[in-house]
Amino acid sequence: MLETVVVINSLSVLLFLYAAWTDFRTWKIHNTVVLALMTLYALRAVVVLLGSDDVGAALFASSGIGGDVGAGLLMFMLGVVLWAFRLFGAGDAKLFLPIGLFVGWHGMLPFSFLLLVLGIVTLLVLRLPVPLRVAHLGFFVRIDEIRTSRKIPYGVLMVFALLLTLALPVIRQQLQLS
Repeated sequence: MLETVVVINSLSVLLFLYAAWTDFRTWKIHNTVVLALMTLYALRAVVVLLGSDDVGAALFASSGIGGDVGAGLLMFMLGVVLWAFRLFGAGDAKLFLPIGLFVGWHGMLPFSFLLLVLGIVTLLVLRLPVPLRVAHLGFFVRIDEIRTSRKIPYGVLMVFALLLTLALPVIRQQLQLS
């Protein structure tokens, strides 16, 4: 069962990276990516339930599926409010739902902190001039387009905050083993 969860998590990471890339390139996050991420979470939840000794705890504990769904719905509602005030795009708001599912209730604080830090760093980096030697490269041309349009692809920041949040338990474990 653990191998299945690892495969599902790996596919989810790839889909999240794809969402970030498409948001960076086109300022769009496709509904199919969001639906695929939600489907992968549902598969993961089924695998966890089937492998659980205590189904009630797996479903209703704040560290279980109930906490994940609560986090996903809360983050989705926040995304809808930000979208309603035109601070977010609709794709960013929708992406908050699967991010909340995978981060879970206990990961919301580190995710929020990392998102804040990445947002501040991004705003500072966008103020820096691009060196002329690399200004013609596609990545930096896109950065210049983002800078001049003042439209930030928040999906990129959200995905990197998610990936760092998901990596924190692994980092903590490695530090304890050292």
